[in-house]
Amino acid sequence: MQAAGEVTAKRLSFKEQQYRAREDAIMDAVNRLLAAKGYDLMTMDEVAAEVGIAKASLYKHFQSKDDLAAAAMTRLLDRALAVMCAQPEASPGIDKLRAIVRWSIEVHLRGEMPLLPSTRSTIRQALIASRPYLDRLERVTATLGSWIAAAQDAGQLSAELPAELILYTIYSRSCDPVADFLKQSGAFSDERIVELLLTTCFRGIAR
Repeated sequence: MQAAGEVTAKRLSFKEQQYRAREDAIMDAVNRLLAAKGYDLMTMDEVAAEVGIAKASLYKHFQSKDDLAAAAMTRLLDRALAVMCAQPEASPGIDKLRAIVRWSIEVHLRGEMPLLPSTRSTIRQALIASRPYLDRLERVTATLGSWIAAAQDAGQLSAELPAELILYTIYSRSCDPVADFLKQSGAFSDERIVELLLTTCFRGIAR
């Protein structure tokens, strides 16, 4: 029996498949530019050039830079949700948290992780106006919150720390500049950087 997604994909016309492929390429380009330059410095011209399409073609997909950023961040949260849903139900909360932090650092090291929205007020306003983004963010936050509570109840995370603090710490690892500094030094492989940041995130730097 064919999966619903496979059937849907086969029903798409060649033109529709091209449209989706180009939209994916646009999203990839936006994520790279947001990671490298940030929202304020990114332009629609740069996005079009990065994808290799005319600016007019870009506007057929997205009407503004705000729409572009919101769509890119929404897709990123969809990817995060997919990683979270793939975690075994029976796994301890701490293991699930480690898995999502590992994934976010790996995405960051590949240059695909946009800067945190809170660091750019203009992009933050665009995201607040996007219902799809807010829906995904609420789901990610709720899931992380449940994992944090489980890890605290199991004694795997300090119960003395506010859960909100731990949540923001988890989020901040996705854009940790330490990863960039270590990579630029050339002294560590990406795999080693991931392990070092996981250690400092969950065990600190105490002896």
